[in-house]
Amino acid sequence: MAKTLPKQSRTGGSGGTLAPWLGVAVIVILADQLTKIAIAKMFSYGEGRVITPFFNLVLVYNKGAAFSFLAAAGGWQRWAFTALGVVAALVICYLLKRHGTQRLFCAALSLILGGALGNVLDRLMYGHVIDFLDFHVGTWHWPAFNVADSAICVGAVLLVFDELRRVRRAR
Repeated sequence: MAKTLPKQSRTGGSGGTLAPWLGVAVIVILADQLTKIAIAKMFSYGEGRVITPFFNLVLVYNKGAAFSFLAAAGGWQRWAFTALGVVAALVICYLLKRHGTQRLFCAALSLILGGALGNVLDRLMYGHVIDFLDFHVGTWHWPAFNVADSAICVGAVLLVFDELRRVRRAR
């Protein structure tokens, strides 16, 4: 006789454990912090190294948010973005606990959580975020970023994909 799962588990309802999702976030934080430490030890500020025709490693600091938004704001942004990251982390933990059985949704949130906390750690320890990944085409450069930023972007794309999938199933 086949065992049926409770309705909540089948529909991706509430419940679930935080542990695997927090584990994903910790892996992102560790990868982010270890790469930042390595780059900070190998490079001086502003120093770069060409890796491929379209990719460099360069050590830069970002006191602002994405694309250096508010980087020259006078210092208050450090604490504002730190607080925003902590609040986002708390909301994400709530969502992970509430929707722990929705695997793609939780994987996306875990990536965002790890990325947000990776950058929060930088702001707390250094007063800025360490960026080092520099992609370019000719003279056009994408703003430098890091592993945490990458995890946030991948998580956001997965959230959009998950929502599109959910809407398609609802039809």
